Amino acid sequence: MACPSPCPSPGPSRAVTAKAASPAPDIHDVPLVALNFRVRSRLSLYLNPPTQVSAYWPALAEELGFQYLEILNLQTQPDPTRRLLDTWQTRERATVGRLLELLHKLERLDVLEDLRPSIDEDCKKYLKKKQQEEAEKPLQVPAVDSSNPQTLELMGITILDDPQGLVPELFDAFICYCPSDIQFVHEMIQRLEQTDCRLKLCVSDRDVLPGTCVWSITSELIEKRCRRMVVVISDEYLQSNECDFQTKFALSLCPGARQKRLIPVKYKPMKKEFPSILRFITLCDYTNPCTRSWFWPRLARALSQP
Repeated sequence: MACPSPCPSPGPSRAVTAKAASPAPDIHDVPLVALNFRVRSRLSLYLNPPTQVSAYWPALAEELGFQYLEILNLQTQPDPTRRLLDTWQTRERATVGRLLELLHKLERLDVLEDLRPSIDEDCKKYLKKKQQEEAEKPLQVPAVDSSNPQTLELMGITILDDPQGLVPELFDAFICYCPSDIQFVHEMIQRLEQTDCRLKLCVSDRDVLPGTCVWSITSELIEKRCRRMVVVISDEYLQSNECDFQTKFALSLCPGARQKRLIPVKYKPMKKEFPSILRFITLCDYTNPCTRSWFWPRLARALSQP
């Protein structure tokens, strides 16, 4: 791996390495929620594989104060590093600075050299957004300030969201489906999230917190939180008003499918006619046994495109 400039060298410059790896004062207290999905994914790539020559995720868990039974439970997870970070960020002292200190203590300088620029960038975005929100606060009494429910409604709408809305949870794809197709959605989760694909899907029944307007939340997720949308097509889908709204809303964001934002998936034979508004978009067909072995790699590749 090529070292970023300036590259620390052995011997006399060891102090320089330590200085580069220690957290900068302005980001030391930034909460862990500031780190976006891609940084966390890179951390998983470094810390998930067991290795005899360097510390990996169990050592980090011990430094964070996780108990033996908690670590055993993390071992059963498909992505233990991600689950470790998600769990830790709900506890005290879950800051970016603390994470950097521990990575340095565990001598994972390879992780620091690769990810420090991205971590710094995430922290700068977090601090900038927080400063902007403080500056834009209206000078009103609380009774008047609370008269705008739309902003509050879209803060903390998913289970891993920052409750203050400063760092929204992001996804690779929003899954549009009707309740009768949930079994296929479970298979999609297993194939795309719990494998080497490591994609992050937004599944409403699993990821969205209850209690707010369905239409407002789905619009926010499709437009601002998810890079793409997978539409699970079935006869039941054609009868769902919610699925119809989600599909038409996604199409309105990319007329003519120029951004390849919407991906229709047919997973079982249909008695009714295929929806006309999706006929011009290339279909991922799970019903054809001759091409089924290509289905998941093809879908994963489409969702991984920038």
